Amino acid sequence: MAEPIWLYQAGAAAASVVGFAWLSLAMDAHWHQVHGGTTPARAVRATLRALGTASLLASALLCFAADRPSMAVLVWLMLLAGSAPLIALTLAFRPRLLRAAWPWGDRIARGR
Repeated sequence: MAEPIWLYQAGAAAASVVGFAWLSLAMDAHWHQVHGGTTPARAVRATLRALGTASLLASALLCFAADRPSMAVLVWLMLLAGSAPLIALTLAFRPRLLRAAWPWGDRIARGR
């Protein structure tokens, strides 16, 4: 039975993009761009950093599951190199799209 390598690779790409989105939302400036004038609570910021880090690590693990180590490292680095500018461009031109990464941000940040 063939392994679904493309599923691992697609999951790695998605985890990389979401990881950078969460890491960017952990920063006040980007949070303001996405959610307006609120400030994220300290716990929300820590959660976003932890989720972003875990998502990038999951992306690496999925790359290792899909390919041999030398190719996995290359693919993971390329995913990181592609995902970071994607999030930066999203923040520059359509920051509200990143609300999908943390849709309940306003309610939690204000303590509702």
